Amino acid sequence: MKGTSSFKYSRFAVVELLLITVMIAFTPPVFAGDPAGTQTGTVKDVPAKEAGNPTLQEVAETVGHNKISINFAWLLIAGFLVMFMQAGFALAETGFCRAKNASHTMAMNFLVYGIGMLGFWVCGYAFMMGGVGPLAVVGNGTAPLDGLLKIHLFGKDLGILGTKGFFLSGNAYDVAVFAIFLFQMVFMDTAATIPTGAMAERWKTSSFVLFSFAIAMLIYPLYGCWVWGGGWLSTLGSNFGLGHGHVDFAGSSVVHMVGGVAALAGAWVLGPRLGKYNKIGQPVAIPGHNLPMALLGCFILAFGWFGFNAGSTLSATDLRISVIAVNTMLASASGTFAAMVVAWLKYGKPDPALCANGMLAGLVAITAPCAFVNSVSAVIIGAIAGVLLVYGLTFVERKLRVDDPVGAITVHGINGAWGVLSLGLFADGSYGDGWNGVPGAVRGLFYGDASQLAAQTVGTLANFVWVFGTAYLAMKIIGGIVGNRVSEEVELQGLDIPEMGVPAYPDYVTIDSSSPGSASPVPASGMVPNLVIAKDTVR
Repeated sequence: MKGTSSFKYSRFAVVELLLITVMIAFTPPVFAGDPAGTQTGTVKDVPAKEAGNPTLQEVAETVGHNKISINFAWLLIAGFLVMFMQAGFALAETGFCRAKNASHTMAMNFLVYGIGMLGFWVCGYAFMMGGVGPLAVVGNGTAPLDGLLKIHLFGKDLGILGTKGFFLSGNAYDVAVFAIFLFQMVFMDTAATIPTGAMAERWKTSSFVLFSFAIAMLIYPLYGCWVWGGGWLSTLGSNFGLGHGHVDFAGSSVVHMVGGVAALAGAWVLGPRLGKYNKIGQPVAIPGHNLPMALLGCFILAFGWFGFNAGSTLSATDLRISVIAVNTMLASASGTFAAMVVAWLKYGKPDPALCANGMLAGLVAITAPCAFVNSVSAVIIGAIAGVLLVYGLTFVERKLRVDDPVGAITVHGINGAWGVLSLGLFADGSYGDGWNGVPGAVRGLFYGDASQLAAQTVGTLANFVWVFGTAYLAMKIIGGIVGNRVSEEVELQGLDIPEMGVPAYPDYVTIDSSSPGSASPVPASGMVPNLVIAKDTVR
């Protein structure tokens, strides 16, 4: 009986609750808030001496402040996206390398973020942007950065490097300067992380640290100043009549080619990995240990690239951002497709690694011209990049005999050069009026301005000469101080434990059969548990 009464009572309570719910649902609502948002953000929210009755001057100041605030938010969010690309690089490079070096490769990608940032904060940003002057998109807050060092040559004043903004102190303690610093810093870190892939699996950690400081503090900033900081390459148009000067919207040369050429110099000095070339000099394939990881990294990079390219307007109020974003997507797609087709025809299979690097190649190539070309040109630029990717890898590996485990030299170096040159061909004159102080929109060779291609060529050559020369010299100096390459024994064992102290995959180890009874595990070359391999056979 007790159970029955309890059941009836519970059923009655449920029915009562349903009736109350229906009554509430059909009761005319009385809103105390503003659910439609029509009363939120009115004239009362305009700062005014007389509340609710602002003057025209007060309205204008609010409009101006809001415009710059929107640009700030856009710039910072784009910078956050570019920062996330560091995770993409880490996954891609680590996946393309062997398991015994996974901890070391991932750590280099992790550490270069902090190393590069500190070096850029100390002096890199000052050298690069210390003479840029006022930038209207951030409210002219960068006006105190007017210290551009110039030399007088050929009857012209040529900017070389900035001289203000060290440690972000003094007049650089400004909200606009800090916003630009964050955005430029993550670009620099992209360039600094590119060599870690090309020099992976044999690069000494101490050398990596010093070389990363060299890129962040000197190599990258000076070239960046020449293009984006008011330097001599940007004034090739106003000084010498070469188009609009060297134009690089988002960094095909400033970021990617700098990183790729520095990677070429570093890998050249280091030499190939043990076992990369056989006795007759033919390259031997050394597969990475985790292809899904590598492809996931490439997807993350493609996502972050929207911040890279569209964010380079520095302004959300520049509606060209939609064209830039779509061009970026299309070039990545055509780069992927072209690399797949060429790989399929050349090797009989659509190699996933080549497809992934084809996507990155297309993205690198479109980075410079993304704002200045139409969608058809974007697809063509990306497709050519995909073809260059496949044949460029063969050229670097077989002709230059440079060992690049992840293809960074081809993806970023060769296609970075193609990207800035493609702008000199395909810029259609629909955007860029007044760029670098030159009247009129930016046009390439195919749209009537051959001089723009000349300016792009000068900038490309200057990049290679400056970056390769300084990176090669830096590697030689660092090598003389701390050494650049790990010992043969460490390379055979894997760099994880000797250089980092921990393996990436502690459950997958080998026992060094040359030392029976040894209690020290050695990371395996692949994901094979409990495999016993003599040290001289581990590659």
